[in-house]
Amino acid sequence: MDRYSDMAVFVAVIEQKGFSPAARLLGMTHSAVSKRVSQLEQRLGTQLLVRTTRSMRLTEAGEAYIGEARRILDAITALEQGLGDSAQEPRGVLRISASNAFGQRHIVSATIDFMRAHPQVQIDLTLTDQMIDLVASGTHVAIRSASLTDSSLVARKLALNERIVVASPSYLAARGAPRDPGDLEARDCLLLNHETRFNDWGYRSPTGRRLKLQGAFACNTVESLHAAALAGVGIARLPAFLIGEDVEAGRLTPILEEYRPPAESAIYAVRPGGGITMPAARVFIDFLVDRFQPVPPWQARTRG
Repeated sequence: MDRYSDMAVFVAVIEQKGFSPAARLLGMTHSAVSKRVSQLEQRLGTQLLVRTTRSMRLTEAGEAYIGEARRILDAITALEQGLGDSAQEPRGVLRISASNAFGQRHIVSATIDFMRAHPQVQIDLTLTDQMIDLVASGTHVAIRSASLTDSSLVARKLALNERIVVASPSYLAARGAPRDPGDLEARDCLLLNHETRFNDWGYRSPTGRRLKLQGAFACNTVESLHAAALAGVGIARLPAFLIGEDVEAGRLTPILEEYRPPAESAIYAVRPGGGITMPAARVFIDFLVDRFQPVPPWQARTRG
C-alpha cells in the first residue's frame, strides 16, 4: 500500500468515527486499519490520534493533517472524475454544510431531490450555525447567509436574505399594529439572547439612535423565535425564507412594511477556491441556482 492509501485509511477512521466502522467501509479487518494508521504515524514521526478503549481524539498534528488530507483526496477524486467523459454522471460523497434554519426549511429537501436526479451521489449534510472552515472540515459546498468577506471562497448568490417584521393575528388583535418603528420600543419584541446583529432590526429614531427593543421572551435560536411569534407572544423580525408559508396561510402578518430596511446580506452557495472542484459540487451548486432563481419559492408568499 502507498502513502495515498494510508491517508485514505486515516481519513476513513476520522469520518466514520472509529476503527471498526472504517474497517467495514473499506472491507478491511480492524487490526489492518489500526496497523495502517500506526504505520502512518511512524512514517510522519508524530502522533495523529490519542486512542483509548472507549474513545479517540485528534492531536494538534492530527487536526492539521486531516484538513490537508481531505483536500488532497478530494482533489484526486475530482481529477479522476474530470478526466472521464464530460457528460459523465456526477458521483461520490458530497459534503454540504448549511445553517439550521435554512437547512431544515430548504436544503434538506433540495439534497433529497438532487439525489433522486443523481443517484450516484451520496450526501453528507451538516446543519450548524457555526462558521466552519470548509477546507479543514472537508466540506465541498456551504450555504451561508451573510456578507461574505473570505476572498478564498468561490460564491454564487442564491437569493437576498430579506428579514420581515411579523406578528400573529392574535397579538395584533390584542395590542394593535405598530404605526411606526418607534412604537416597537413599547411592544413585546422577540430577540435572541446573545449579542448578535440579528437583534438590530435596522430601525433608528429621528435622531439616529438605535431603537431599544425588549420583550418578555428571548432564546438562542431563530426557530424558537418563530414558534413564539406564531404563538402570539410578541413581534419578531424573521428571515423571509422561514416564514413564507405562514404569511401565505395568514398565521403571521407582515407589519411596518413601508419602513423595511433593504436587505444587507444574501444567501450564497460557496465552495473552496483554487485547485480542482469535485464535479458533483459544481452540479449541485447549479442545481441550487436553478431552484432559487430568479425568484425564490418564499418571495411571492411574503410579498403578497
